[in-house]
Amino acid sequence: MVLPMGSPTSTAVKICGLTNIDQAKSIAALGVEAIGVIGVASSPRYLAEQQRRDLFAQLNSFKPELQRVWVVADPNDLDLAEALQGEGAPSTIQLHGQETPEHCANLRRQHPNTQWWKALRIRSHEDLSLAHTYAGQVDALLLDAWRPGQLGGTGHRLPLNWLHQSQFELPWWLAGGVSAEWIPELLSQVNPWGLDASSRLEISPGIKDLKLVEALVQAVRQQQK
Repeated sequence: MVLPMGSPTSTAVKICGLTNIDQAKSIAALGVEAIGVIGVASSPRYLAEQQRRDLFAQLNSFKPELQRVWVVADPNDLDLAEALQGEGAPSTIQLHGQETPEHCANLRRQHPNTQWWKALRIRSHEDLSLAHTYAGQVDALLLDAWRPGQLGGTGHRLPLNWLHQSQFELPWWLAGGVSAEWIPELLSQVNPWGLDASSRLEISPGIKDLKLVEALVQAVRQQQK
């Protein structure tokens, strides 16, 4: 099932970099909107194909409305097509490489039943101008802090003043350093479609502290009241 990317009644929460099926189901039960699995082999949170399919299949049975997000970077089109077939397929592909707007649009046309999100690694306020080039080419953007040699999961935060000075034509997720204690400041200044959390909620790469995940979800929901 692919969820529409309209305006949510509250800020959506995505927990990324899961590697364990039981943890993924426990986190889904907390009411998050999306769970991400890493498909970049160099990542310490990488999950191989069969493990990924098993995890996504369990999530689809447990909570079919959940976005099941596969995070990849410059994937081969054939590998993507194969991954989107069969049991345990993702509902969303999150592109973290050098994918151009034209390439993203082509993938979206080829696979219209899949959500396509483009991650932008932001090094300066000027980098945010890249966002408009993907309008109409993808379903959503993910904004993350740039760090050398890392495609994500850095734990570094974007300056909020960069974001509240910017307007985005697409639904957007904010990643980088997201955890419960930052939520009051964050959501008082910016209004992202969703928040993407990973490294600040971890015991070790790929293994989350469920108490920290629950605290984040509660903090977001409390801020929306």
